[in-house]
Amino acid sequence: MAGKKKSRPVVSGLVVLVLVAASGYLTVELRKEEERGVTQITNVGVLDGSGRSAGPSDDKGEGEQAWSRLQNPARSVLRGSDGQVSAVFTDGARTATLTGPARTFAEPSSTNSEISTTDWVRLMPEPWTKGAEKQKWFKDWYAEYKDSKEDDLFAFATQYQAGAPQKKDADGIVYAGDANFGPLNTAGGADLRLEQSDFYDYLGIPYPFRDGATGTPEAARARSIDCSGYMRMVFGYRARHPLMSSDDAGDGLPRTANGMARSKEGVDVLPLTGIAAKDRPSNIDQLQPGDLVFFKLDTRTGQRLDHVGMVLGYDTEGHLIFISSREEVNGPTIGDVGGASRLDGNGYYAKTLRSAKRL
Repeated sequence: MAGKKKSRPVVSGLVVLVLVAASGYLTVELRKEEERGVTQITNVGVLDGSGRSAGPSDDKGEGEQAWSRLQNPARSVLRGSDGQVSAVFTDGARTATLTGPARTFAEPSSTNSEISTTDWVRLMPEPWTKGAEKQKWFKDWYAEYKDSKEDDLFAFATQYQAGAPQKKDADGIVYAGDANFGPLNTAGGADLRLEQSDFYDYLGIPYPFRDGATGTPEAARARSIDCSGYMRMVFGYRARHPLMSSDDAGDGLPRTANGMARSKEGVDVLPLTGIAAKDRPSNIDQLQPGDLVFFKLDTRTGQRLDHVGMVLGYDTEGHLIFISSREEVNGPTIGDVGGASRLDGNGYYAKTLRSAKRL
């Protein structure tokens, strides 16, 4: 994505604020929609004040928990004994949305948006299938994470924003902390900073991929991750989703935004129909926290999609917000520099959204 600004605002990291109320509203709206027979559910756990829908319960589990099946996309919803949503699992996807303690994400130096959410998005060891709640792998996984405050995908993502403190592993490798988008483009041209900085460039270590290739870091790209490299860092290196070395056929998350959008990985929540303005998805209500969203920003990239980010949820003003690594601010942001980070309305990113995927 082309950038124009050389400075990057100081951005706050993850801020934990007061507990979000109104979960009772969610339960009431789910039951209303159930009575009307609606089978679409929207952003479970994000307390945005919008209606949500559910299907009838078809199975009872331990502790009076209830499971229901929904469509578009096909998924299973778990409710607790109080009838409130505890988790959502989408067929074919490994990302699961669990309800937990409230958190607020903010970046006050570059946006007024604040996303208060009870969603915790985690990666399961296997893709979800109908009836998986009865399988041992899921029972073991859910028992470990249902009440866990261990870092999830959202926590990983915020650990690369401006001002984020460095984190080192046992070998002294810095695996988190303030990240750049890429090195300055000294050759000139429309781009201020260079793309193609992957997660191993940030880490500064070679990375052996499962296809036998090895990613070799460039010194000039140290502590840098472009938009797709950022998602590969969050979902792959940190959450352990398989990664491909390139966009070529293989098992794992491809290298580029275009490769990710067109791959068979995960579930197409907003299917890609084309890259023209007329191909903008008409209904973003299908989106859930943790979904990958893909954009067509640059006419120079031809038929390729050229930007990717991750949905965080609705802000306190009702706008659907995403996070991504961008050239304008030189790194990961939910800010408004170069365009508000909103998927609704008619802003820069909203108009250039073309598809979405749930890994």
